[in-house]
Amino acid sequence: MPELSWIHLVILIFASFRLTHLLVFDEITSFIRAPFLAITHEEDVDGQTIQHIEIKGTGLRRLIGKLLSCYWCVGIWSAALVVTLYWFLPTSFIFLVILAIAGAAALIESKT
Repeated sequence: MPELSWIHLVILIFASFRLTHLLVFDEITSFIRAPFLAITHEEDVDGQTIQHIEIKGTGLRRLIGKLLSCYWCVGIWSAALVVTLYWFLPTSFIFLVILAIAGAAALIESKT
């Protein structure tokens, strides 16, 4: 088992953040969400864009749709995956570092 230093913890946090955002929001993964969610946009009277999410189907399909529409829910599973990769597949660390750098960059970009 790898030793968890503070820098590794920071990397895991940022990697989990980026993976979560990738699955829930990013256009590049919309094909993953498409079978489970219908997303439409409309403009309100103030010119603000409002996003409407409709969860498709029943049973397992609906359950996955509910999961994918919830940032906090996907965050738990993303964190579990990131920690599992770190703990049991040490060669995945480079992938986690890449996700972490992208996550930190996204936070910096959103604040500028």
